[in-house]
Amino acid sequence: MNADNMNADKNTSPNKTMPFEKYKQFKPIALPDRTWPDQVITQAPRWCTVDLRDGNQALIEPMTPDEKFKMWNLLLELGFKEIEVGFPAASQTDFDFVRMIIEKDLIPDDVTIQILCQAREDLITRSCESVVGAKHVIFHLYNSTSTLQRKVVFKMDREEIIKLATDATVIVKKHTDQLVAQGTAITLEYSPESYTATEMDFAVEICAAVMDVWQPTIDNKVILNLPATVEMSTPNIYADQLEWFIRHLPQRDKAVISLHTHNDRGTGVAASELGLMAGADRIEGTLFGNGERTGNCDLITMAMNMFSQGVDPKLYLSDMPKIVAVSEECTKIPIHVRQPYAGELVFTAFSGSHQDAIKKGMDFVGDKGAEWEVPYLPIDPADVGGSYRETVRVNSQSGKGGVAFILENYYGVSLPRPLLVEFSPIVQRASEADGGELKPDAIWKTFVSEFIEVEGPYKLIDYKVRSGSNELETCKASIKVGENEMVVEGQGSGPIDAFIAAMVETLNEPLNVVDYQEYALNEGSEAQAICILALTDEEQNKYYGVGISPNTTTAAFNSIVAAINRKWRD
Repeated sequence: MNADNMNADKNTSPNKTMPFEKYKQFKPIALPDRTWPDQVITQAPRWCTVDLRDGNQALIEPMTPDEKFKMWNLLLELGFKEIEVGFPAASQTDFDFVRMIIEKDLIPDDVTIQILCQAREDLITRSCESVVGAKHVIFHLYNSTSTLQRKVVFKMDREEIIKLATDATVIVKKHTDQLVAQGTAITLEYSPESYTATEMDFAVEICAAVMDVWQPTIDNKVILNLPATVEMSTPNIYADQLEWFIRHLPQRDKAVISLHTHNDRGTGVAASELGLMAGADRIEGTLFGNGERTGNCDLITMAMNMFSQGVDPKLYLSDMPKIVAVSEECTKIPIHVRQPYAGELVFTAFSGSHQDAIKKGMDFVGDKGAEWEVPYLPIDPADVGGSYRETVRVNSQSGKGGVAFILENYYGVSLPRPLLVEFSPIVQRASEADGGELKPDAIWKTFVSEFIEVEGPYKLIDYKVRSGSNELETCKASIKVGENEMVVEGQGSGPIDAFIAAMVETLNEPLNVVDYQEYALNEGSEAQAICILALTDEEQNKYYGVGISPNTTTAAFNSIVAAINRKWRD
């Protein structure tokens, strides 16, 4: 847009609206004495992963048998004890996978497989055939109960929907009795699908009716899964619905309350968390929230949220890069760089003030050796297979804290503050010229060219230092000046003082060392000394130079030459 157009438009703004009138607000639950807001999550729920079923059916390219097996092994490795392995009555691939892991004895004794099935007799029969020989099975039966689906899809009233569910329960009981006789432990899971769009009294009524048929006990409870099949409200309303349901459910002590949230409003994890606070016992979801539409509850985010609060999530998520790699390979869905706890950039700060705070926080934790307290980092990246070095990356928005962090954590170089203040704008200009992020190697190359291998007329060729009888040391050095080579000589109280005296003789102007530090880089056979030194001239202008060498004296002399070249250049 040119300047004339900008001036013409500056006093106007768009006056457009969206057709919001076509949507109605979700009605809240009347629960003035709700108790869930005062609850705190102090232990992990029972987790059930549905990656192999719900997650798989949502993929553009469903997993191949090999990919399903790779995902299965990952889920076992992460510590899941309940895994929904498929919808065997609806897919031959799912049926074959279930048979394969049973027949090849690939299910650990402490893991329960779960299968999904609609309330239809032919599907129930087929489903039971798929799990013959399994030790522990959750039979997940569902039918939709929402007002809208009763009216639009099924054209049934409440009584007919209850009969559909209870008749199906009778059939499940009949077929699974045969499995129980053969040694399979069976748990019934019943889902009133679209629970959040179902009248609360009806949800309680149909679940109670299913329980009456199944006859659960305290030792063999039924699982009542209350799904937000489509997320329709804020998470607090879901929590109200759950607390209301739990209060009014007969024989609550014989039921496990399970949640299966979706993410249509972007709050699937929050809804599940508030649901736990409202009294739920069990959570279904997928790794990274993969699922229909906007996805399911993200189990990794929810588990890591607990971890960050000092609660054992009962899942082992310490190798996040592997989890990401397997998930991406099996689902063909890339993990977003901002994905909580797992994305490439989630522990990364570009902002200068953030970088400075992170650096100080890391130093603080390192010194204290106590609980994790680092600004902007809710957890230690190392706990999920990350690295401290990945927390800070540099672009034009970064400051001296980021530069210091990169040099210290990648190269072991700790700069004095005045040098850091001088170098940071140089890095910023380089980033602005590049137009993006400066990688650590680019920052290091900039540092080397600016302070170590400084272009200028002087270069140290060779030197000798000897001690005299008068407690002074003499330095005789070969220096290349432009295209010529010359020998300089000077005396001083030590090698550095003597070399400075020799260079002053050549330059014919005073030089004073005003800042000096030297320390080791690396250890053992790869150890080198780094010398960081500042000189001032007769006008008190300060020039830093840096030298690196296996020999400490050589490192010091090179830092002096670098500082003199910077003085000459400037």
